[in-house]
Amino acid sequence: MTMIRLRILLLPVALLLAGSGYGQTPAKHVDCTDEDVEIWNRCAAALAGRTALPAGELILEAARCFMDRPYVASTLEKEPERLVVNLRELDCTTFVETAVAMALAMKDTNPSFESFCRHLQTLRYRDSVIRDYTDRLHYFSDWIFENSRRGLVSDVTRQLGGEPLALRLSFMSSHPDLYRQLKSRPERIRTMQEKEAEISSRDVYALIPPARISDYAGEMRNGDIVCFVTSVDGLDVSHLGFVCFQGDTPGLLHASSAGRKVMVDSRSLQEYAYRSARGIIVVRIAR
Repeated sequence: MTMIRLRILLLPVALLLAGSGYGQTPAKHVDCTDEDVEIWNRCAAALAGRTALPAGELILEAARCFMDRPYVASTLEKEPERLVVNLRELDCTTFVETAVAMALAMKDTNPSFESFCRHLQTLRYRDSVIRDYTDRLHYFSDWIFENSRRGLVSDVTRQLGGEPLALRLSFMSSHPDLYRQLKSRPERIRTMQEKEAEISSRDVYALIPPARISDYAGEMRNGDIVCFVTSVDGLDVSHLGFVCFQGDTPGLLHASSAGRKVMVDSRSLQEYAYRSARGIIVVRIAR
């Protein structure tokens, strides 16, 4: 069946999901397909008996619903800006956002595709508002800060023993040609510069160096979000996923660009960090 991208309210989706208990017709501003709603329906049914799990464990169960889904980058890049829901193809950030939003929705009194979309929008956008491209939380350090401020997550890196991390963000505003929504849009570039300066001024971030990850393994939990701090000038985080213990050793469940799919990495979290990062930030769902 050819899937139709939804940019307006479509009756077939409502008919498809009638009586399901979880699916609802998407709101008009949601960009998705019938298949995305079907995937939500299947995942919600699979998670229905597990909502009493601790938040991190429920998130990990939600994340496992997407095992082997293909890795595809840049699925959010629509103009004008709108809430894109793509459960068929995921990159590292959309995978994390999707699993967290799904777990939050399943904790609602009446879980639905509509409530999932609301949680996803709250996680992805500053003040939950979509006006244009600059409202999206592009830098994951900003994502952590804003969602911590809302009481949705907690950055536990310092608590685990991490060392201070100073950020000097500038990559997006200094490379506007890499982003079609910024290219030839000086007003948006100025907004991004202001946001980068604001994020960089916060004295709240920390990281755990790769060599010390094993020291704090016992303090990590399944379903913690792990963010890999990059050495690329002007950037903060280059990759993220979920802590997924293999026995007593923390591993990584992520949407892998190298593996081209959602997978549990064959390396431990520490081994992966040694290969790719200055260190890690650990973020825990707060409820």
